[in-house]
Amino acid sequence: MDVSLLRKRTPGCAESAYFDNAGSALQAERVTQTVIDHLLLEQRVGGYVAADLVAARLDAVYSSVASLINAGPHEIALVENATRAWDMAFYSIPFKPGDRILTSRSEYPSNALAFLQARERFGVEVEPVPDDENGQLCLDALAERLGQGGVRLVAVNHVPTYDGLVNPAAEIGELAARADALYLLDACQSVGQLPVDVKRIGCHLLSATGRKYLRGPRGTGFLYVAEEVVGRLDPPFLDLRAGTWTGPASFEVKADAKRFETWERNVAGLLGLGAAVDDVLGIGIEAIRERIALLADDLRAGLSRVPGVTVCDRGVVRSGIVTFVKDGLSARDIVAGLRGAGVTTEVSLPSRAQFDTRADKLPVVVRASVHYYNTPAEQERLISAVAGL
Repeated sequence: MDVSLLRKRTPGCAESAYFDNAGSALQAERVTQTVIDHLLLEQRVGGYVAADLVAARLDAVYSSVASLINAGPHEIALVENATRAWDMAFYSIPFKPGDRILTSRSEYPSNALAFLQARERFGVEVEPVPDDENGQLCLDALAERLGQGGVRLVAVNHVPTYDGLVNPAAEIGELAARADALYLLDACQSVGQLPVDVKRIGCHLLSATGRKYLRGPRGTGFLYVAEEVVGRLDPPFLDLRAGTWTGPASFEVKADAKRFETWERNVAGLLGLGAAVDDVLGIGIEAIRERIALLADDLRAGLSRVPGVTVCDRGVVRSGIVTFVKDGLSARDIVAGLRGAGVTTEVSLPSRAQFDTRADKLPVVVRASVHYYNTPAEQERLISAVAGL
């Protein structure tokens, strides 16, 4: 990996030491230019003609995304964002009263709200599975609850948004398969920084965004739907891309993952997503994982040496998300102080994770999320700035 070259191709690297990649990573110039070029084409010839002219390139995005996660192009739906991807998957499941949903205690708030709505709407039971001693979802507890029967869905996040851990996705998949439960993985924070192989993980459904570790445009995302389950899922709504109106009182739904798409979409953004995914494929996800892990471990070690700083991360395997607090300062004050020093971080609110039994005891933390274009010098800049606050 030629980090110097990659930084030159990322104009934002000249603006600040950027550590908000778990929020919205810096785009490569090629990604941004891909979006701009298509917008200019739309300006000249109109949106429909422009879409026709790039149809082959747009089809190639499905293949690129599929290659990234070891799926088939027909198992990929391109959508507006990870939330829409996750919602289309979740609300397509034909829940019945008494069905059980097992989830993690670190589940993202939007997902949790959908669970609770399903409880009111369909009479399902929502059961957060306890953490183990390392903070990740406890596999023994999951196995026990699956063994009780009646589990329609296991829905967990791969990487929580606020404490650095990586949940054991493949092991969860093995347990869900034994219980014949659907498995929905929220990979919003993992795709682009970790190898994500849907066949090895065993998930039936996976949602992801473009804007985070993939370094794609905002307003882009994708949904993976395993071929073997797509026919069992009823999309929460249809339009003329997802289905065909075959007669005054009849219609047909697409046979593949495109049943979860809509006709109107941001073609420029999706082409930009394709360019971003192609960059990941070109660099190599293993190389990306190794560099992010090294940078994150070094950052944790450096912050731990600063008097008054506590690193809050948990997990056996950890991601590129590093969270910390400093005695006597609020997380918001730290983020503001760092921004004044030319270092971009973000605040994370563990209290939003109401399934986490620690939620009312956890502080608001600073989240510094690294990417492969970060450098040791930038990390020292962050550490020195924290020490000086």
